[in-house]
Formats: sequence, structure tokens, C-alpha cells
Amino acid sequence: MNTNVEQVYTRILQNCSKVIVGKEEIITRLLITFLCGGHVLLEDVPGTGKTMLLRAFARSVGGTFKRIQFTPDLLPSDITGINFYNQRTGEFEFREGPLFSNVILADEINRATPRTQSALLEAMAERQISVDGVTKKLEEPFIVMATENPLESYGTFPLPDAQMDRFFMRLTLGYMTREEEISVMAGPDREEMIAGLGQVVTAEEIQNARAACDEVTVSDDCKGYIMDIVSATRTDSRILAGVSARGSIALYRATRVKAAFSGRSFVIPEDIRALAADVLAHRITASGAGTAKRTREYFLQLLEQIPVPMEE
Repeated sequence: MNTNVEQVYTRILQNCSKVIVGKEEIITRLLITFLCGGHVLLEDVPGTGKTMLLRAFARSVGGTFKRIQFTPDLLPSDITGINFYNQRTGEFEFREGPLFSNVILADEINRATPRTQSALLEAMAERQISVDGVTKKLEEPFIVMATENPLESYGTFPLPDAQMDRFFMRLTLGYMTREEEISVMAGPDREEMIAGLGQVVTAEEIQNARAACDEVTVSDDCKGYIMDIVSATRTDSRILAGVSARGSIALYRATRVKAAFSGRSFVIPEDIRALAADVLAHRITASGAGTAKRTREYFLQLLEQIPVPMEE
């Protein structure tokens, strides 16, 4: 197996962990999403370190970082950019919006109107924006981490299921343990720590890591296991809408990266089980679930009922 992937993974994980304490699993999943070219939806309460995580990640990969605070009065042009008239030159000039960065934190995306949400989702899906009929390509690499506050629903515009499906993974950062939080309280200032982080991988190494992940093999049994999970979401009586083909492709790609992180050139069923809920649970509509947490519980119950293929 190409050790380049393991080296990229280890360097980024260690660098981010200097600031984000006890969240190695979340950092790992963020990097999996990044190498797969996807985006993350993070549902969490304020103050758990979402912005710090993205800033640390951006510094680790040598990318530019922008944070967009979504509000009901935010317009699509506020994030894509505008054409403005320069009186001195007598011509229109394009002023880039915050989407022209490598790592984007879309904070409280559900507070923006559907029109602004759609502008962000177009950028996520197409890697481009359209202003006054002119299409402009966004920078690469490009990843968006959108956040939602699960406790507040007043004055929000929840993402429709079709738009939720656009996110590669849905994660929850959660609180630190008692010991971890004490170490953070008594430790150095995190802003200074972020400023001191350097780039640990090059753009070429990221490209090579992505290419190496594409070489990871997936056996017929593992492919069948993925399809068993996906098919179960489409036939279970508690689920109104199951996982789409986009979801099965996302899980397939994610497991290959996870296998590469472990130094393997092949996927095992444990890779699939470990990532299935993060990649698929937000893509289903469960009857009477009400919350994302309850929907995930439905999915995990369903996952337990599906036979795991035995290794030969």
C-alpha cells in the first residue's frame, strides 16, 4: 500500500489534535470527506470548537479559510460575489465573495433563506458559481462544513431532504470529556496555538493521496454488503424515503479512504460498518423520527439486523 496516504493522514491528524483535543475520530472523518471531494454537515451546540477545527484543518493543508455567518438577510451575492461599477475605469469589475476560498465554514446554514442556501449548494455540487450569467470556477481544493444548531428552530429554514443528500457526511463534534476540558482551560491560548500551526502537507501530496485511495480494491462481498445496507433503508416500514444512489457511491468511496488510512489496499466489512451511519443516516426520512438523533438511532437499529460478510 502506498504509505503516502498514511503519512498525509498522520500529519494532518497530529497537527489538528494540537488544538482540537480528543476529537481524532471527527478529524479523521473530516479528512475522509476532504479526500473524497465531499462536504460535511455538523449539527452541534455553539462553543464546541467547530470554527477552531476548520481553521486548524485549513492551516494543515495550506488552504485559505473563510467563515460565513448565515442570517435571514444574507443574499446569494453576499457569498458568491458581485459585479460592481468602477467609476475610475468606467468598467464593471467582479469582487469575489467568501466562497472563493479552500475551506469554508457555513455557520448556521439553516438561518439563511432557501435562495441563499441554494447558492451555497450549487457551489458545493458544481465547484462553481454564477453571477449575472457568467460562470466562475472555484479554487481547489474546496470543502464546506455547514453547521446547524439543534436547539433553536425559531426563525430558521431547515434544509430539505434533497439538499441534505448533498452532504457527504453528517457529524456531531460533541463536548470534551472532563479531563480534556480541564486541560484546555489550563492550557495555552487556542488562538495563539492556531496562529502557530503550519502547513504539514502539500497540494501535490493531497493529489497523490487521492489517487492512491482510488487504487484500493473492494471485494464483491463488501460491495454486496453496502448494497444490503442501502436496500434495507428502501424497504423498512419505518423509513419513508431510503438512501439514494448518491449515498451508496459516497459510502463506497469513503470506505476506500478509510482502508488506505489503515495501511490496507483493500476494504473490509468493519470499514463499512464504521462509516455507514455518518455517511447514510442523514439521507433517510424516518416515519415519526422528528430529530436527526432519532433518525440515526433508527438507522443503527437497522444496521444491526444486516448480516456482515465473513472474511475468507
